Amino acid sequence: MSSVTIINSGKLALNDLKVFLEKCTNLSLSADVKKKVAANRSFLEKKIAEPGTRYYGINTGFGALCDVEIANDQLEQLQENLVMSHACGMGDEVKHEVVKLMMLLKVKGLSQGYSGVSIEAIEKLIELFNTGVYPVIWEVGSLGASGDLAPLAHLTLPLIGKGWVRYKGEKRTTEEVFKELNIQPIKLKAKEGLALLNGTQFMSAWGCYSLLEAQRVATLSDFTAAVSVDAFDAQTNPFHPAIQRVRNHQGQIESAQNVLRFLEGSEIAKQQKENVQDPYSFRCVPQVHGAVKYAIAQVHDVFEKEINAVTDNPLIFEEENLILSGGNFHGEPLAIALDYLGIAMSELASISERRTFQLISGKRGLPKFLVEDSGVNSGLMIPQYTAASIVSMNKQLATPASVDTITSSDGQEDHVSMGANAAVKTYKIVYNIEKVLAIEFMTAMQALDFRRPLKSSPLIEKIKTDYRKAVPFYEKDRVLYNDIQVTVDFMREIKL
Repeated sequence: MSSVTIINSGKLALNDLKVFLEKCTNLSLSADVKKKVAANRSFLEKKIAEPGTRYYGINTGFGALCDVEIANDQLEQLQENLVMSHACGMGDEVKHEVVKLMMLLKVKGLSQGYSGVSIEAIEKLIELFNTGVYPVIWEVGSLGASGDLAPLAHLTLPLIGKGWVRYKGEKRTTEEVFKELNIQPIKLKAKEGLALLNGTQFMSAWGCYSLLEAQRVATLSDFTAAVSVDAFDAQTNPFHPAIQRVRNHQGQIESAQNVLRFLEGSEIAKQQKENVQDPYSFRCVPQVHGAVKYAIAQVHDVFEKEINAVTDNPLIFEEENLILSGGNFHGEPLAIALDYLGIAMSELASISERRTFQLISGKRGLPKFLVEDSGVNSGLMIPQYTAASIVSMNKQLATPASVDTITSSDGQEDHVSMGANAAVKTYKIVYNIEKVLAIEFMTAMQALDFRRPLKSSPLIEKIKTDYRKAVPFYEKDRVLYNDIQVTVDFMREIKL
């Protein structure tokens, strides 16, 4: 039986989203939320009925057409036209997990009672989610300013029986799936299409998903670095608590603690070292990895605020007798934070590739390219090329999107955040890091075999034993693509 996520007036935390994705869960609105939404909608309908009143997007056109007044008998058509005309997404299909988060966050935003939507509109979105009918959404098309208009239009299309959905993993037309499941589309009322399309849920969902992955990858980076420390016969002195204490950055302290924890009981780590100091890619792991953890923590704070925010427009304040048009949908806070996260995360891949480079360089008693009879065998030469290529790709992806803008809607929307682009490319950076870490891990495991009979820590040796069942020792040249892909999958299952 599915568990239920109750949407109430309480705050969502990033960890709640993690649990939400991991568990089979349905959505439901609390009684207090329903009451507030109903009161908000009732207030809006009274205001619309007042003669001579004009409210943006409610009884006027949109964007540059904001001064065009719409007759009362056309208000429902206005909302449906808005959704259809704005569904212009292109590119790759958005990941299933991100679509689920978008639906959750849109329900959360609308349920706070400032958007003027009816209970029926929110519950139709919940019905689709609980039935396993997920809108098909595309990655490209949002400027991240008037909300994520194109992606959220695709999110909304199924509510009115249009567009594409995925049901049981299969991409089908909404009309076909609704007929099969006997689901009835809704007729959007005044303001509802606009409330569904305005908002930052595309940026927020991508950002939250990337943050959850970033947290996992950051810890995995510490572990991979620890394996490489032993593989390279590096000093453990740089990870001593005293060094971290006198700089006092929490991320640095945590990374150093992690490396020492992963290396606890290592015979290699305990042996006398001939080298006095190690290259920065080993010696400065706490400082570099720790700085990334600090960035993750800062971005985490931004996104926990955003997923609990109301980001559509205009906003309906029943208690204050106000309908206010503003700019809460502008994605600048997210765009800057996402760019920051992307820049920070790219450093994990950058320093990882440098450790790989050192491990294959024939130093510290290791054979060149970590293979016997090198020359006939190229060994692990080319995986480092692949890592270097990915690292450079990440540098290109880390170029900030938030410094860019382009005018739209005939000049009415003259400064945009590009936060949606920042969100998509930041996830690609995080996803790329897994590949670079896999290459380092594969390389370090190969190097550890040349350290025999000395062993690493019990933890690393246990993981190494399991790994060798999937990827055997590299004795002579073979197709390495398979090894790298298997390593990526293997590392996703490591529990630290």
